[in-house]
Amino acid sequence: MNISRTQTDKLLVGTNDVSYVPPDTSPTGTAVMNGPVYIGKTSASPGYEAFLNVTSNPSSQLPLDTQPKAKADLSIKSDGNVTIEGDGKTSHGLDVSGGASIDVLRVRGDAYFDGKVDCGNKGRLASRFAAADASPKPFDLEHPTKGKGHRLRYACIEGPEVAVYYRGRLKGSNKIMLPYYWKDLVHEESITVQLQPIGDRHFHLNVVSFTNEWILVKEADDKPIDCFYHVYGERKDINPLITEYEGDGWEDYPDPNYDPNKVDSDEKNTKDPRFAGPPNTITK
Repeated sequence: MNISRTQTDKLLVGTNDVSYVPPDTSPTGTAVMNGPVYIGKTSASPGYEAFLNVTSNPSSQLPLDTQPKAKADLSIKSDGNVTIEGDGKTSHGLDVSGGASIDVLRVRGDAYFDGKVDCGNKGRLASRFAAADASPKPFDLEHPTKGKGHRLRYACIEGPEVAVYYRGRLKGSNKIMLPYYWKDLVHEESITVQLQPIGDRHFHLNVVSFTNEWILVKEADDKPIDCFYHVYGERKDINPLITEYEGDGWEDYPDPNYDPNKVDSDEKNTKDPRFAGPPNTITK
């Protein structure tokens, strides 16, 4: 290995100063390395995986070395901004279109970010988003009765509104009390009620009146009330669902607040006045 000092405060390792363009204006302290660099006790030596091989494991010290041994939890720490520009040399498997997947940055293990992350949806991520948009919204678990080797899969109810429900049994009273927060959550004019009498007698149950706080029920023959109930209401804390629109994909949904590529999550406004309107279901 040839080590030469080509000028004051410039170190060249190798035979070619690839930084040199006359006149040489390299900053003071410039180091030029023609070959791979090992920092710490890297597993790449004597071969190498990259031109810069860095590990947090310290190298072995010589017997006469009286300096303290290096110790660090991190192999690399940058106190400034970092830009990575890929050159297309590395690939990993195939992408969703069947072509080579070029990995500019690959992380083996978990990644943590305490700031915003802005990235396009492509490859496997885009494929999963597309599948989630087009498919039912399921939950899947071990079968509670048959046990191991069997699964139970349910899916969310889907419809042309953003709705909530409240259900239960009404007995010894003629008033269904809705959750106290429904007055701020649900459009009163969107409420619907289903009643199912309990018992073998013939009941004539009717909804006399309703608000988004209570439902008043009457039995026409004054029999004691005993029934199951199911109450639906459309949410008013967000804009109504736009059920039909022109476009080729979910990105064309008219309200940009639901597209992370257009509006950051911390700036999302689900009550954007540009897209306000009456509920999709009106019962009054």
